Amino acid sequence: MLERIRTTRRYARGFVAAIAAVTALVLAANAGPAKATRSEEPDHRTTSPVEATVR
Repeated sequence: MLERIRTTRRYARGFVAAIAAVTALVLAANAGPAKATRSEEPDHRTTSPVEATVR
């Protein structure tokens, strides 16, 4: 038969698991996207013809 776990030990395990989860989330949030290897110029071309603009 399984042995009962003490209440303090059960809460301690839950607390350690919560700390590990928060640490993983903080590390994942700080990872961020990778840096671009080359800088690209922004595309300033219009998608509609000049005649179609509202006057």
